[in-house]
Amino acid sequence: MLSLPAKLINGGIAGLIGVTCVFPIDLAKTRLQNQQNGQRMYTSMSDCLIKTIRSEGYFGMYRGAAVNLTLVTPEKAIKLAANDFFRHHLARDGKKLTLIKEMLAGCGAGTCQVIVTTPMEMLKIQLQDAGRIAAQKKLMAAQAQLNPSTGAGAAESVVETRTTAMQITRDLLRSKGIAGLYKGLGATLLRDVPFSIVYFPLFANLNKLGQTTPDVKAPFYVSFLAGCLAGSTAAVAVNPCDVIKTRLQSLQRGVNEDTYSGIIDCARKIWRNEGPTAFLKGAYCRALVIAPLFGIAQVVYFIGIAEYFLDMLPVRRD
Repeated sequence: MLSLPAKLINGGIAGLIGVTCVFPIDLAKTRLQNQQNGQRMYTSMSDCLIKTIRSEGYFGMYRGAAVNLTLVTPEKAIKLAANDFFRHHLARDGKKLTLIKEMLAGCGAGTCQVIVTTPMEMLKIQLQDAGRIAAQKKLMAAQAQLNPSTGAGAAESVVETRTTAMQITRDLLRSKGIAGLYKGLGATLLRDVPFSIVYFPLFANLNKLGQTTPDVKAPFYVSFLAGCLAGSTAAVAVNPCDVIKTRLQSLQRGVNEDTYSGIIDCARKIWRNEGPTAFLKGAYCRALVIAPLFGIAQVVYFIGIAEYFLDMLPVRRD
């Protein structure tokens, strides 16, 4: 069994590799989830990515990636290691884990990870959605200039002021304290705990299908496919919670877009103003993000890259 430091290192490496591969799709997911029935900028994931490249350049698809790449290491490390920790302690009687115990282990992992996930998502969403809001303002300004009868014929050209994660962090800490970084904590728990309850037991049971004996690891491609299938299933299952979380954590709003006072208020307004299908916004994007992210994560985690690095460290001899 891997040591805790090895698990943390493996989880971190897995997160870095996965995020680098799928971040543009995650950006499209955030922008699609945040646009309401007022001024819709994008019709699909591909439309969002094409318009992003045209208006912001290739690296516009990676806005907010620095935050993710910095914090995804501790996030994934905590998530994967915590699940193993809880599974190990729940299986102390030597018996095979029941489905209920597997779900409890996943619940524990999802609860632990929000310590890092909430501020990471909070900062990432502001940076990802800034381009959508700026593009919407430019479009509204252009329409106003073409139609002086609206009373805004003298509208000035809109210039986007780019902010950084550090600026947002300082502003939030100055105005609201540490609680500002944890806005949407309840919604994050509402998403991540059910996700882990579904994901980890499903992955464990799918991965077992590739094991010839309980003591032998499944081939890497089985772990990859199990991670992809379990991840995409769990992602779609909790997508309504992800839509609510994204809306609540967005500090800036587009033209004529609703504001929300909490989880219930957000869910009620989405249902009333946009219909039940709005809770599935970005679901296929989220599935495309989570499937390879967790497939790669489980392969790296189970291969145990950290073992090679830890074996190279000098052994302490008393």
